[in-house]
Amino acid sequence: MSGQTESEVKPNLVFRIAPIDVDATLELRQSILWPNLSFADLRLVEDDSGLHFGAFVPQHEKPIAVISLFDEPLPEQHLVVCGNDKLSQRKSARFRKFACDLMHQNRGIGTHLFQHAAEAARSTLGASIIWCDARVSSIAWYKKRGMVELGDPFYKGDVKFIRMKMSLDADTCKTSVYNAI
Repeated sequence: MSGQTESEVKPNLVFRIAPIDVDATLELRQSILWPNLSFADLRLVEDDSGLHFGAFVPQHEKPIAVISLFDEPLPEQHLVVCGNDKLSQRKSARFRKFACDLMHQNRGIGTHLFQHAAEAARSTLGASIIWCDARVSSIAWYKKRGMVELGDPFYKGDVKFIRMKMSLDADTCKTSVYNAI
């Protein structure tokens, strides 16, 4: 997988996706996800071991969307046996702190960044499953991209979340994903 990809999305918006330092994620993490938290509070313990990606448009030096990816197993309460395939034998990656600037939402940038992270999980981390704790308000967005809900909703502070997962195949970043897990 190359470090950068260039994409064109509607309406003819050209952007690039590139690896970034964790510090480059903090502004969007704060403005979009947790505006009442300080940068120090937004930094995760595992950030130094994660992969971080940003989407950039030519007119901005800072990323307009960010996502962080971690080599982290799916929590045990969500491991089930399906035929001869036990999920605990399948490597997982977790994405966190996925945010897109409000001015650039609904243009396909987040979808491309999500697909880039899914491909990095598969090709760089060797994962066959990607998962996250999604805000309940975003469930439809994630389902449209192939993720399925796991378990019951829960709260982080006053925000309601649901765990979601997706199986990764070689075509995840191109056209399709499957959820036969």
